[in-house]
Amino acid sequence: MSLVGYWRRGIPASTTQSAVDPSTFWGTRKRWWRGHLSRSEYAWAVAFCVPYLTVFLALIVYPVGFALWMGSAPRLYSELFADPYYRETLVNTALFVGVTVNLKMVLALFLSGYFMRGGWWVRVLMAVFMLPWAVPALPAFMSIHWMLNRDWGLVNNLIWDISGHHGPDWLGERWIALGVVIASDVWKSLPFWTLILLAGRIAIPPDLREAAEVDGASGFRMFVHVTLPLIANLYLISTLLATIFAFGDFNTVYFVSGGGPAHSTDVLATLSLLYTMSLFKPRLGVAAVLSAMPLMIPLVFMLMRKLQTSETQL
Repeated sequence: MSLVGYWRRGIPASTTQSAVDPSTFWGTRKRWWRGHLSRSEYAWAVAFCVPYLTVFLALIVYPVGFALWMGSAPRLYSELFADPYYRETLVNTALFVGVTVNLKMVLALFLSGYFMRGGWWVRVLMAVFMLPWAVPALPAFMSIHWMLNRDWGLVNNLIWDISGHHGPDWLGERWIALGVVIASDVWKSLPFWTLILLAGRIAIPPDLREAAEVDGASGFRMFVHVTLPLIANLYLISTLLATIFAFGDFNTVYFVSGGGPAHSTDVLATLSLLYTMSLFKPRLGVAAVLSAMPLMIPLVFMLMRKLQTSETQL
């Protein structure tokens, strides 16, 4: 080995090949592995890392690996695509993800501008606006389900008391029920994304706004040429996160519509439960979830790349 090779391994360049002691070499490698930590500090570091690694392997690596193994048979996907319920569920999932993500992100963008106004009444309205996000998801969605009951729900009772007419069957028709599910998800998560974009707006330096006002920019031009370019990265990252969350959303559909009527509003997350628990086909249920991986993996890589390589322009 050359002197350069020994120098790269942490051995002084003045040491010749014949004078290298194996114990010195391995001792140098151990010191490189420990860094600047002493033996006791290194032992404590290992002791703190082992529980985390154990939990990570037991709750993430093993379940994911087991799921990939369960859904690895090609015949499962042939059976999936031959099932008309699965094809209908793909349409529902695309509509649910596409409409909810775009609707709540656009609304959050404009509502964050509204809440930039001063005044105590804006702060009070903001506190009220945040309540849907603060309420636990399951009680909120179950309340919506019972409020929209056709026979004794609060909404239809109000319609009867006011107009004397029966209200619609909110959860008994596919497209109305799917619209209710989408509206419920937007209502629940809109305050969170509004708060995120509001924080981005607040972080914009006031000097930039003042300079734009001096140049004659105001209103729409201020938004297009100053605000939007500066929060564009934040908006994109939030959209990617919202899309990933929407693909894995189970609670909204299951507790608002229950996938009904006749499983016509199921998404991939709830259809997998149907295959697993009702039809006793757990492998098919896992395959239904894994069928979304070709879309999820690029989204995750895009998000990671955006977080690593892009500088947040705030």
